[in-house]
Amino acid sequence: MSTLVDHVVLITGAARRIGAALARGFHAEGARVAIHYHRSASHAHALCEELNRARAGSAIAIQADLLHFAALTQIVERVIDAFGRLSILINNASTFYPTPIGQITAAHWDDLVGTNLKAPLFLSQAAAPALREARGLILNMIDIHAQRPLPTHPVYSSAKAGLAMLTRSLARELAPEVRVNGISPGPILWPDGGIDSALKQEIISKTLLKRQGAPEDIVRTALFFAREGTYVTGQILAVDGGRSVGW
Repeated sequence: MSTLVDHVVLITGAARRIGAALARGFHAEGARVAIHYHRSASHAHALCEELNRARAGSAIAIQADLLHFAALTQIVERVIDAFGRLSILINNASTFYPTPIGQITAAHWDDLVGTNLKAPLFLSQAAAPALREARGLILNMIDIHAQRPLPTHPVYSSAKAGLAMLTRSLARELAPEVRVNGISPGPILWPDGGIDSALKQEIISKTLLKRQGAPEDIVRTALFFAREGTYVTGQILAVDGGRSVGW
């Protein structure tokens, strides 16, 4: 496929950051885009208006809390009501913060596992009939720390490790109609709260390419899976400048 004109893409957490870059990237290739958001309403609607100015009727914004189980089926229904089909699901939404041992609460567990593992599972399940009909694709945004734990982040790292296994499990369960793959970013964007400049340089120095990546690197990888990688399923590709090689 040289373009994605016939495709409908649902991206969770698409109002900002990598999710917004994915929405713009798939839209530029001709896809219609459903922009899911939770709290970032102004960003989501601004992005939706931007995409619809470029091509009328090509984008919608859907508000939902992914921790509410009933909302997951409703998201899929809204996409199909708007566009008539769903062919690509990108599970991008995530929560991320430290949970040092001794300070972990049940709320931390429910939030981090809920957004990073539970929601991708049940949203994929809700979307499976439409994706089977479209012979579609699920892309899960994982993390290189699914392989090796990030210090002070045991719950987040465990949730992402679960998402890596879920990616392979869904590839088996949904074959042959649906392909399921994952992308594991390295140092692409820093946390919203910022990061110490010395720590930032330390992280970058541990990549083989000695530089930070960009959201466009993730977009190009996602587009590869959607367009060229039609014989690829159950795989997770690290886009990390070689960071994970040095482990």
